[in-house]
Amino acid sequence: MASFLKMFEPPRRLFVPAQTQETDERDTKTKPAVRVLSDCVVVAVLLALFGALAYLLPAIDAPIGPAGIPSTVSTDLRDLPYYALRSVLRMAIALLCSLVFTFVYGLAAARSRRLGKVLIPVLDVLQSVPILGFLSATVTIWLALFPGSMLGVEAASVFAIFTSQAWNMTFSFYRSLTSEPTELVEAAKNLHLSAWQRFWKLDVPNSMIPLLWNCMMSVGGGWFFLTASEMISVGNHTYALPGIGSFVEQAGSEGDMGKIGWAIAVMIAVVLLIDVCVWKPLTAWAEKFRITQSESETVKKSAVLTLIRHSHLNDVLFALIRPVGDVIAQTWHALKNAFSRTSGSRRPAVGVRTASTVDGEVRPAGRAVHGDGSDDANGAHDLEEGVDRRRKSRARRRMAGDIAFFGVLGIAFVWGVVQLLLSIGRTTGFSELWRAFGLGFITFARVAVLIVVCSLIWVPLGVIIGMNSKISSVVQPLVQVLASFPANFVFPFVLMWFAAWHVSLDFGSMLLMALGTQWYILFNVIAGASSIPDDLVEMTKSLHMSVWMRWKTLILPAVFGSWVTGGITAAGGAWNASIVSEIVRYNGKTLTAKGLGCYIAEATAKGESMKVLIGVVVMAVFVVALDRAVWQPLQRLADRRFVVA
Repeated sequence: MASFLKMFEPPRRLFVPAQTQETDERDTKTKPAVRVLSDCVVVAVLLALFGALAYLLPAIDAPIGPAGIPSTVSTDLRDLPYYALRSVLRMAIALLCSLVFTFVYGLAAARSRRLGKVLIPVLDVLQSVPILGFLSATVTIWLALFPGSMLGVEAASVFAIFTSQAWNMTFSFYRSLTSEPTELVEAAKNLHLSAWQRFWKLDVPNSMIPLLWNCMMSVGGGWFFLTASEMISVGNHTYALPGIGSFVEQAGSEGDMGKIGWAIAVMIAVVLLIDVCVWKPLTAWAEKFRITQSESETVKKSAVLTLIRHSHLNDVLFALIRPVGDVIAQTWHALKNAFSRTSGSRRPAVGVRTASTVDGEVRPAGRAVHGDGSDDANGAHDLEEGVDRRRKSRARRRMAGDIAFFGVLGIAFVWGVVQLLLSIGRTTGFSELWRAFGLGFITFARVAVLIVVCSLIWVPLGVIIGMNSKISSVVQPLVQVLASFPANFVFPFVLMWFAAWHVSLDFGSMLLMALGTQWYILFNVIAGASSIPDDLVEMTKSLHMSVWMRWKTLILPAVFGSWVTGGITAAGGAWNASIVSEIVRYNGKTLTAKGLGCYIAEATAKGESMKVLIGVVVMAVFVVALDRAVWQPLQRLADRRFVVA
């Protein structure tokens, strides 16, 4: 329990490891020359970042020229570094927005029973809506919000990247909140932590490891849809933004394989740099939040994190953040006190009773004590009846509120469905709806095969990577690079291989979909395996369990919930990836595979808004139905039987 309670200690230094006084003493003994050198490097990096922002920001808000918004970008190789910076900035902004959305949405869904029953199904629908569906509906709004400026197109691009990142992270955070260890929840209650304190002392630390892995995966998903986000084609209009995704799209349409190769090389360099400077330090730092009573045999290390720990960045950040935290705390207490004064005195909580003492004997409140020391049980009986009446009254009010709340939602849903059906009947006819459902079953078959095959391959490998620190230190950077690399950059080369081996895109599209979505399963399984307490692993070794018994009794139950989360997000990602996998354009040629993704992409390119709406609705129906029939029962099974706490 002592190690559990360490999570509630105030984080006076952000980047120090959680264990130990020895590490703090070692940090204080760092040579002054090393500290000065570390400070110089950190300051130089920060100045470089601010300089890059100052260089990029004017172009983001640049006015639209007389020729309007460009529909193409230059494929000059000298522009590639600048394009890469623009793409990285969009990804960073979208990731920050996704993180804020994750905290707000996930916390609301987990803490409110009534909201959770609405927000989680809505999240299922949102993750099923393809990125082209969001772009078709919102690009005009963004352009209207920022008229005459490129900021409107930039906002549309960032929003498109956001829609490819946020849902995966939110599902991960929500699952962490609903599966918090009982010991930590009880500790938070006993320490009387406020909602704000519990969020930062329990909710975020407990979810840090899986959330971090899902952030990596979300960035990989953002890279996968980068070409569609930077070369926005809606109706008869194409809006092109400078970026490495639009560069690849333009070079691919021109059939220039050499320039695509250079873009891939630059992309690999960007991914490696982000891995070394961002993900590796964060994964090493996040080890302080691992719930265990014994230290790991191999400690994750990062040269960048060591550099930060040797510098004074911790002290500077704490000096900057502490006043902000004090202001927030003071404002919160002021509002709380004001609310308490206006609401008046409250009744004591049900079940909380005082005790009276007569002749040294403790008697519960509600029992009448007479002058001779005897007591009467009538008072206690009346009190119990009053408590029962109040409890039943609250239950009736809660039921009435639920009926009213969900009744309004049901009426609104039925009204929306009726209006949609009437619109379909007036425009395209119901035959188009049945056609979309038929194409949806074809894409569903591809998604189902993909999930099964990827699970059989990546669950064992993910467990090996997550539980073996030595293997993880070697393989994890490679996995992060592969997952972060936009798979559609290599689509032209894969299509050349398909043509050489006469592989139809009807079957090859499953491989194209897997290139971008298989990592959801792998990353979640790695996160689940790395979160298994070392105490349980040592116990299985002490009991001399066989490999099969260890997998059956510990490993598979421990990673089952993470696999379910990965399966949900991988399935949603696969449905989205079908849009760029079932129709591929290269060198003036268009290859198509029969399916719902191709249907939506063609309707979007032609500007047929009703067909786009039909395709999006049908895809949402398939995803939600699959979630209700398969994933939610598996999720409940994981929460009920397979929680390591």
